[in-house]
Amino acid sequence: MKFDIITIFPKVFEGYLNESIISRAQKKGLAKIKIWDLRKFSRDKHKKVDDRPYGGGPGMVLKIEPIARALGSILRLRRRTSKFKKTSDVLMVLLSASGKQFDAKMASDFAKKYNRIIFICGHYEGVDERIKNIVKAYGLRLTAVSVGPYVLTGGELPAMVMIDTITRHIPGVLGKSESLEEKRYGIGVPTYTRPEVFKFGDKKYRVPPVLLSGDHAKINQWRTRYAKRYAH
Repeated sequence: MKFDIITIFPKVFEGYLNESIISRAQKKGLAKIKIWDLRKFSRDKHKKVDDRPYGGGPGMVLKIEPIARALGSILRLRRRTSKFKKTSDVLMVLLSASGKQFDAKMASDFAKKYNRIIFICGHYEGVDERIKNIVKAYGLRLTAVSVGPYVLTGGELPAMVMIDTITRHIPGVLGKSESLEEKRYGIGVPTYTRPEVFKFGDKKYRVPPVLLSGDHAKINQWRTRYAKRYAH
């Protein structure tokens, strides 16, 4: 799967996307991530990509022109092209606090349905509303997405959250499908490892005996019981 990220802060992504599972996914060729610096698509001598909103009000709005140029570059379209064949396996995501709440089901669905996801990282007071017209002209689908019921200063963190979550659902990234916690017992089931007995201060903390029993049926029952508890 290919991920394209349009942002005014490209360096933010350098560390996180080159570590751990996401890094391995890229090395295996299972995921490809490209960062697009929006300022490079500005024709302003100061590389300005935002301006004051019409109608007044505080804050700044990301301009439509550099974003449209960035999309044209991503899709390798000439500016004179007026039509774009509809591509059902490409999704355009506008990261916005007002968007649809992102969840595990969306991550799984996106991984199955799309081969390429293009993220527009909103910032300041948002993005010029005409982005919807541009995306539609390219025959793409625009989905506004939020990663939580709160407002962040920009869409960079949400983009990383979504890429991390979606990448886990790409076959081969985790090695085995059973590695997905949500497909086993659920999220939040307690886990333990060595040592069997951990002494801290004057107390000893032990691993639950059932996990040491070797009885896989009982272990599954114990984990299932916890899974149901966390599900509620």
